[in-house]
Amino acid sequence: MSAYELAQLNIGIIRGPIGGPVMAEFVANLDPINALAERTPGFVWRFQTEEGNATSVRPYPENENMAVNMSVWKDAESLRLFVFHSEHVVIMRRRREWFEKMDEAFLVLWWVPKGHKPTIEEAKSRLETLRRKGSTAEAFTFRQAFPPPDAPQSALEEFGDECPA
Repeated sequence: MSAYELAQLNIGIIRGPIGGPVMAEFVANLDPINALAERTPGFVWRFQTEEGNATSVRPYPENENMAVNMSVWKDAESLRLFVFHSEHVVIMRRRREWFEKMDEAFLVLWWVPKGHKPTIEEAKSRLETLRRKGSTAEAFTFRQAFPPPDAPQSALEEFGDECPA
């Protein structure tokens, strides 16, 4: 068993105020999707404020419309099953209704020691690493995933699932 867990960060530029009509259906689906994540085998932790979500957090002060989602999972397979094979897919397919198309990487995965809760600054640093270097063992994507640091380093993991959105 690995001494590492998989962290993920994804960001998005919301199309309107979080309390406004454009974002209303997205906001209405937050609690059910977050509850689904928490019930999914392999879920460890998710970043949230006292309100129970992260909709008030703006990780990039220069862009007040940038929203964030960050979580930790037991392993890559657990996260893959949640993202690509649960009701999460229904919401993900509609993301263009609520989020602007981004021209650069908006999702990053990386391994953390078991029990570690990454900070927003740590996650932003990993995303920047991915944008600069592409997929590496320190910051990668679903398309080209790396095994945990304590696993045999013989091959990249390939998820095989295309983004359903």
